[in-house]
Amino acid sequence: MSNEPFIAVDWGTTNRRAYLIEDGAVIRTERDALGILSVAAGGFAAEAQALAARLGGAPMLLAGMVGSNRGWVDAGYVRCPATLEALAAQLVRPIDGVAIAPGVSRIADGRGDVMRGEEVQFLGAVAGGLVPADGLLCQPGTHNKWAQIDDGVLVDFTTAMTGEMFALLQRHALIGAAMTGTVADGAAFRDGVADSAKSDLLAQLFGVRPASLLGLRDDADAAAYVSGLLIGSDCRARLASGGGHVHLLADPMLGSLYAAAIEEAGGRSTLVDSHAAFLAGITRLWELAR
Repeated sequence: MSNEPFIAVDWGTTNRRAYLIEDGAVIRTERDALGILSVAAGGFAAEAQALAARLGGAPMLLAGMVGSNRGWVDAGYVRCPATLEALAAQLVRPIDGVAIAPGVSRIADGRGDVMRGEEVQFLGAVAGGLVPADGLLCQPGTHNKWAQIDDGVLVDFTTAMTGEMFALLQRHALIGAAMTGTVADGAAFRDGVADSAKSDLLAQLFGVRPASLLGLRDDADAAAYVSGLLIGSDCRARLASGGGHVHLLADPMLGSLYAAAIEEAGGRSTLVDSHAAFLAGITRLWELAR
């Protein structure tokens, strides 16, 4: 293993976070809004080199949407079951001093699924001792990821459009006009989670409109209620067998919402530092790639 410093980059669709790592410790961090959608055509090499120069010129290991077919280069996918060793064996090197990690795919029961970036966090959480070697992990977000880890291996996962659906409803749906309040774990959110058990999501969503017109719910509570419906439906689908322990790789705010919904669905949860999981995963990936 080399003690050479390197720059780890979590390069997503809308944001980019970079870490200068030496001997396993983060020396510097830089975050900006230069996600892949903000990079001009043909501009990835220059942006990566400029970032590297600001952080001392060390070699770079990139993960996330930068390796998608909408990013710098398509780094492909490792099929489930996936390990950090398998990811390290399929790194793509677009220019000298830069490597990009592949994503992970799965095909089962006639349905395909993909992830890109989250695999480093899931497997890193295990590698860093943040979660057990067996269990159900969840990374809430725009495209919410649920991953099954068995003996330290990513064996299966499911993506749900939970966050994106909330944003689409808020911005473009008829009920969006009422969804102006804040979302927090409170009575309205818990009501939405409870109603998600009725397994009639589309009707429950339309019910936000008459609830506003007929004075059945304050519009200030509509966004929290819809969030509860969506997150509750997501969690119940994953915990359909009843109970279960979920490790949440999330920030405290979003983590608290999922924790509440998981509890309502009969499960338990533990909050895990997603940044620590990424750093553990990307550092181990760097070690394996040397």
